[in-house]
Amino acid sequence: MPDPADLSAVELLDAYRSKALSPVEVTDAVIARIEACEPKIKALYAYQPEVARAAAKASEARWMKGEALPLDGVPGTIKENIATRGTPMPIGTAARDLVPMPQDAPVAARLREAGFVLLAKTTMPDYGMLSSGLSSFHELTRNPWDLTKNPGGSSAGAGAAGAAGYGPLHVGTDIGGSVRLPAGWCGLVGLKPSFGRVPIDPSYYGRVAGPMTRTVTDTALMMREISKPDARDGMSLPPHEIDWLALDLDVKGLRIGLQLDPGIGIPVEPETKAAIEAAAAAFAAAGAIVEEAPAFMTRQMLDGLDDFWRQRAWADIGALSTEKQGKVLSYIYAWANVGESLSGLRVYNGMSQMLAIKDAALKQSAPFDFVLSPVSPVPTFPADYASPIDDPREPFEHIVFTLPANMSDQPSISVHAGLTVGGLPIGLQITGRRFDDLGVLRMARAWEQLRGGEVPWPSLPQ
Repeated sequence: MPDPADLSAVELLDAYRSKALSPVEVTDAVIARIEACEPKIKALYAYQPEVARAAAKASEARWMKGEALPLDGVPGTIKENIATRGTPMPIGTAARDLVPMPQDAPVAARLREAGFVLLAKTTMPDYGMLSSGLSSFHELTRNPWDLTKNPGGSSAGAGAAGAAGYGPLHVGTDIGGSVRLPAGWCGLVGLKPSFGRVPIDPSYYGRVAGPMTRTVTDTALMMREISKPDARDGMSLPPHEIDWLALDLDVKGLRIGLQLDPGIGIPVEPETKAAIEAAAAAFAAAGAIVEEAPAFMTRQMLDGLDDFWRQRAWADIGALSTEKQGKVLSYIYAWANVGESLSGLRVYNGMSQMLAIKDAALKQSAPFDFVLSPVSPVPTFPADYASPIDDPREPFEHIVFTLPANMSDQPSISVHAGLTVGGLPIGLQITGRRFDDLGVLRMARAWEQLRGGEVPWPSLPQ
């Protein structure tokens, strides 16, 4: 049998059911993996192995009594900006006071109710505003595929933890690509659900929480639990019964758009382009109708949103004392500080670009059942960079494929497409129609089957 730390949630639940493994054995195996790898990867925050062991023991007792919960005994992590009762939430920055959170946020509450074994929270950059593992509070998080490389962000620790096998289930948040980018750069499945599908608190335009796992079926298992209603999110969708594990799909006759040019941003590098074209060709060979999906992102859209997000960040950072401002990551401070000088009209016009992006994205995707694209135009980048360009004057040139779905409410998923010659993961993004989260999962599962074989997970640092 493989190391229990590398088994999927589906495999673990089957093993618990047959008594081939126990939650205590599995949790111990994952803790051993963490203790071997974490000194070099640095994916975790508020790691509490004894608390996890106690939860695993309670889970084992429920399995013995025949009272198992839906995810009973399956270990994993939760991103640190998703509140968990009793744990401070620094949101990645040394500038924030460490005050224990009074209650679980919706996602954490649903996972605990399902018997999930929480090993730790995971790292993120300051205020979640980087696609990087760089932070003024957390130690630098590195990519398990290559420790000189970045896992991406802002769900940096979740991406690294999933690739390293710190249990099968991880959850991140995404407002411009923060689930899909680290998933793509770490070889994982990362779902950005439709806006409002997964209740969160606090809610914000375009912001979602979503699973990060090694398989599509494990992502579906998580969605079955975390999509349950919670009245604290006033922007969530009405409760809707979805058969999350009904993942079979015949792609024959589906109309699929292929987008390789977003319109602006970093050009798609050749190996990434080739991997996405190969995926499109595989769908076409299976009977889908694949056509070009046109570019639609403009400089006005991206720069306008950049203005709005800078002002949004400065509203928080500018209110801090001079001493605390000095603790903010210098890149983030330099980026956000521009917001102080922006006029109200410019910020309003920037905010308006959220709707402009939404309208353009929905018009572009309307003729298609799904749209395929790269997750990122480039593979991952040096570990100590804030982004592929590493310049606060050009912060979002790499999110031009991921950002639109946040603005348009569409479900969008990253799934492993292949490796570069240098052995770095390339992510395929599949975007669906608004609220068709199950359809996106089915397409991702179809791609897993067309791709064939398991992802060749990296040899881990010891």
